[in-house]
Amino acid sequence: MREEITNWLRQAEEDLDKARILFDNKKFDGVAFNCHQSVEKALKALHILIFSKGEKGHSIIYLAQKLKVPQEMLTGIRDLNPEYLVSRYPDIAGGVPADIYDETITSRYLKTTEEVLAWVKKQIPK
Repeated sequence: MREEITNWLRQAEEDLDKARILFDNKKFDGVAFNCHQSVEKALKALHILIFSKGEKGHSIIYLAQKLKVPQEMLTGIRDLNPEYLVSRYPDIAGGVPADIYDETITSRYLKTTEEVLAWVKKQIPK
């Protein structure tokens, strides 16, 4: 396997680890952002494997559809997609991002992220 794929996948796992640490410490805006980053990087790893090149941008919906992610995961991915921006910018969030997330929302994001990473790993030969 190309080192580039391994690097993207490894960073996806690191971002998921960060999301879990932030969840345990109730820093829920960081959970949302790192879950998005983890899914994006995992999907980009698979994109490189399938298409032999990277993909620009941050739309995990676009990547998921292009990679034919199973339908049952798409709802979670759609929910997570805007978090690349909303979780970081008050003008986009309509307030302070740290104030708009909670355990319920981010536990769903963690579940989606774990499912996507597990699926991606099954698609990538060792």
